[in-house]
Amino acid sequence: MVVSRSEKLHVFPAFHKVAGRCVLVVGGGDEAAAKVRLLGESLAEISVVAAELSPALKEAIVSTGARHLPRDFEAPDVEGAVLVFAASGEEAEDRRVVAAARARGIPANAVDRPELCDFYTPALVNRAPLAVAITTTGAAPVAARRLRARLEAMLPRDYGRFIAFADSLRGRVRSRLSDGVARRRFWAGFFDSAALSLFSAGDRDGAVREAERLIDHAAVPARGFVSLVGAGPGAEDLLTLRAQRVLQEADIIFHDALVPEAVIAQGRRDAERVNVGKRKGCHAKSQDEINRLLIAAAREGRRVVRLKAGDPMVFGRAGEELAALRAASIAHDVVPGVTAGLAAAADLELPLTLRGTASSLVFTTGHDMYGEALPDWARLAAGGMTLAIYMGRSVAADIAARLADAGLSADTPVAVVENASRPDKRMLVGTLNDLPALADREDLSGPSLVVVGEAVAAARLDRAEPLHVSERLAA
Repeated sequence: MVVSRSEKLHVFPAFHKVAGRCVLVVGGGDEAAAKVRLLGESLAEISVVAAELSPALKEAIVSTGARHLPRDFEAPDVEGAVLVFAASGEEAEDRRVVAAARARGIPANAVDRPELCDFYTPALVNRAPLAVAITTTGAAPVAARRLRARLEAMLPRDYGRFIAFADSLRGRVRSRLSDGVARRRFWAGFFDSAALSLFSAGDRDGAVREAERLIDHAAVPARGFVSLVGAGPGAEDLLTLRAQRVLQEADIIFHDALVPEAVIAQGRRDAERVNVGKRKGCHAKSQDEINRLLIAAAREGRRVVRLKAGDPMVFGRAGEELAALRAASIAHDVVPGVTAGLAAAADLELPLTLRGTASSLVFTTGHDMYGEALPDWARLAAGGMTLAIYMGRSVAADIAARLADAGLSADTPVAVVENASRPDKRMLVGTLNDLPALADREDLSGPSLVVVGEAVAAARLDRAEPLHVSERLAA
């Protein structure tokens, strides 16, 4: 996924192997005690260097079995350690500890001194062998602790033992399921199966029987399946929960060019991704080619996602793909998404239907409105209908002219949203008389949706810029 520099992490998450290895803590106060208690959740050999110990640290040393060196820190104390924690509470002393560690290539952490840290201590959820580590890279430790509390509540206390139980099944699964796709299908079903409930209830034999059932099921050659999934207008948090689940289960994802990388990245990292390039005026693959690709992948027994911008059933040519899948007897389903018209309305806080003003709504495309047979939508819009026009930017002048010729007032409110729902969205407002200016706006390059109708006047327009360029410059 491509992200801006400001969105990139300053750290790379990793887990250090510390079992049977020395981890050094320097300091005698409560800060050192907290680190010793945290390290006590691992199999590290903990050493504490401090001339004096606080009561909390004494208790932590006893409870964890840590070794105590009752004297002031000396630089050679870091020898043999894999990690060093400076927790003296004195900046000069912490700097000395960190310098000694770095001189020997050992990562060091100085408590409450992020500028001195080579690594950060995360908020830890321990369900050994499962570990969840959370950090805000020192920016907001309280937020990390709050998230940790939520995860603690979500994960059963015996979940780690269930993970270990799953690990004990690996040899059996590998011997019975030689195909990698079948093994992945087994594991995907196993962690959502009744095995966890049986294991948690103490019925290990029942959990094994459930695993055997799932192995037998996964051994049957997979039947391919295609899901037409709505990617929404662009914001990844507008994906439905079902869409996220289906993406995680997919073996291959055929996606439109308009679908952002952040949305595609919701799929499994090892899933194959194919850009079929569906955008206005630029089709990397023809519709017939896409249909053949979907069918071929499904016939190989793969879980296929056809990821389409917006909602598959709204100007997404889903009908042609569904017809091809039916004709080929390929099992399939449709996962709806948020269409751009609804996302644009949300951005503008624009009620597409409004009691006493707009009683009906039509979704159309600029191409349809530019066609020879224009429906009587102008009269209907004047009488209380809202028009949501997709792909209308390049033919905006023609649309405006045809609507005006059909009788729609030049003062009818118009709103335009570019990149609806996304952080880089832009909102513009004007009248039908201003709409031709949309085609000349070279500063607008993203997908734009046009809304025409009296309901636009009820939108929140203080955040929108003028549609007409000359008005914008004058403002």
